[in-house]
Amino acid sequence: TLPTTLNGNTMLLITMDTASEVENDCKVNKVGHSHSHDSWPLCLVEISLDVDADRDGQVERNNPNKGSWMWGPNGHGAILLVNCDSERTYGKSICEMSDLKDMSPMVLRTSGPAKLPAGYKLTMHISQGDAESVRVFRTRSTSFVKDYPLVLGSEDLSKEVPYLGGNAEMNFYVEGLRFPDIDFEGLISISLSLLEPSSQGFPETPIFTDRVVFRVAPWIMTPNTLNPVEVFICSTSDNYQFLKGMKRLVENSGYKLKVCHEYMNRGDRWMQDEIEFGYIDSPHQRFPVVLDSPRDGELQDFPYDVLLGPDFGYVTRTAYDEEVSSLDSFGNLEVSPPVIVNGKIYPLGRIIIGVAFPTATKGRNMTKVVQDFLWAQKVQEPIALFSDWLLVGHVDEFMTFVPAADKKGFRLLLASPDAGYKLFRGLQKDGHGQAKMFDGLGAEEEITVDEILSDDKLRAENNYVQSCIDWNRDVLKRELGLDDDDIIDLPILFHVMEENRAVAYYPDMVNMIVLGKNLGIPKPFGPKVDGRCALEAEMTSLMEGLGLSCTYIDDFASYHKLLGEVHCGSNVRREPFSFKWWNLEM
Repeated sequence: TLPTTLNGNTMLLITMDTASEVENDCKVNKVGHSHSHDSWPLCLVEISLDVDADRDGQVERNNPNKGSWMWGPNGHGAILLVNCDSERTYGKSICEMSDLKDMSPMVLRTSGPAKLPAGYKLTMHISQGDAESVRVFRTRSTSFVKDYPLVLGSEDLSKEVPYLGGNAEMNFYVEGLRFPDIDFEGLISISLSLLEPSSQGFPETPIFTDRVVFRVAPWIMTPNTLNPVEVFICSTSDNYQFLKGMKRLVENSGYKLKVCHEYMNRGDRWMQDEIEFGYIDSPHQRFPVVLDSPRDGELQDFPYDVLLGPDFGYVTRTAYDEEVSSLDSFGNLEVSPPVIVNGKIYPLGRIIIGVAFPTATKGRNMTKVVQDFLWAQKVQEPIALFSDWLLVGHVDEFMTFVPAADKKGFRLLLASPDAGYKLFRGLQKDGHGQAKMFDGLGAEEEITVDEILSDDKLRAENNYVQSCIDWNRDVLKRELGLDDDDIIDLPILFHVMEENRAVAYYPDMVNMIVLGKNLGIPKPFGPKVDGRCALEAEMTSLMEGLGLSCTYIDDFASYHKLLGEVHCGSNVRREPFSFKWWNLEM
């Protein structure tokens, strides 16, 4: 009961323990001076728009943190997947029931009378800015069938939703439409308001709003230290030797091999350059997603026509106003294993790309649309290396990572002309100066150790290459928190071609495929000592110390002569990280 002595600035907060069972079943009395009683009817309705804000895979009731998003193991906020697999919905309703598991559940929970007081209604709404990034569907049951009509999207920013009455739950399914990017941080909010009628001729006004926040899951790359699932290579008219070696390696390693045949690849053998495998993850669903490069060679249809499928997503970035260069191929896109740098933990590793040297005025770079996309994912903060000194220009031509049981759990392998010259000088000193490179590949290819060491031009070219690699070595040590003991130098020489850009002088052993403890390495055709290739012997010795097994694959004619190697011609889909990206401390 309220006294009449309240002044005009008083605000009353009236609470009730339970929701109304029938309309206007409660009232507030006002006591007048004449002891006559006036009263106002009250109807209490409990409304809660709920999501999986604690990230345990279940939609809890009215989590106090559901309206904000925070990183970390003690963080909160729901997670949304981009529905980028082949089941994704294009129309005004969901056609594939399997599509529901790719969407994030959202539940409207209400408690109250069988119907709202006259003129009151519930409305769900999103902002204009979020409309291109999200769609919301709801469950609707009829006497014959259950369907899932579209509630919110780019054409419907606001829509009335039914009030079911009593203690009820209505299920919604939220679909992400785009990945984080330079113009989209990845956060989306959805609101539900209770509207009350105004005076006749005026629109309803909100008296209560509940709000939930989602973050769109980032696209995540997988480093060489994660277990392989399947290996992809191309079959062409001239790569039989390569194909045979790769089939044997993959079979012996116990993984699946998928061969893209010539009717699909149309002679484009560079499987690494066309695509990069990654994945997206949430508490309720996870699936692989392939990133399609803007290079668009003859393999351009493969990722969309072959890989895209149920629970296998696809994303690309198109460089409409930019010139696409060789640096846009994904041999120029790698990722490190997890690292700790000056106390900062990168549990998902760091993306590595190659660009022009910082002081270059006319250098080649990876297109801005791809770089913007990679940086916007946030969880694998990229590192830019200098790769434009190479004719092809890919970081995989001078570096890779292999697993190791000690230290940081991996080693960085770097191509090293200095290590190459050291090995050749050692051979010469031991009396093997007449041993021939490229033995068995034809007389026009053969060259002796003595001839290599006496070639001053080649030595000068490799001094330049070594300085380029050393610059990158310093960047990698600083950005990945590495010591010299974490790096292994591989004996690889280069040859400088037009525009002072380099290519590998012999098959580039760092351009390998890593399958667990088994490495598929380009066969270098080095000088033989006692019948064994000296380059293979050195490489095997270095890798055996890490418990890794080396298989040498002949890619000389079908890849090396075309300026690529084993890694360029293959691709590996790997298992995802066990670490959950939302637990990152940002």
